[in-house]
Amino acid sequence: MKTLHKRATVYFDPKIHRVLKIKSVETGRSVSDIVNDAIRYEMELDREDLQAFDDRQKEKTVSYRDMLKELKKSGKI
Repeated sequence: MKTLHKRATVYFDPKIHRVLKIKSVETGRSVSDIVNDAIRYEMELDREDLQAFDDRQKEKTVSYRDMLKELKKSGKI
């Protein structure tokens, strides 16, 4: 079965585009593959961050002032 792709126009900074083209030649991969992998990586980081927020949602909130006091008390600042 053929993989379906969506087409989009993306405007790169000329220096970034040059680097992408060089990387494409050096790795034998298309610019599209390189960009798709980079976007997947960034989205995975977002997913991990959102999961961390969900995991910590029930934790008690600590005020900034109380956190400073605790850090000073422990000698960390």
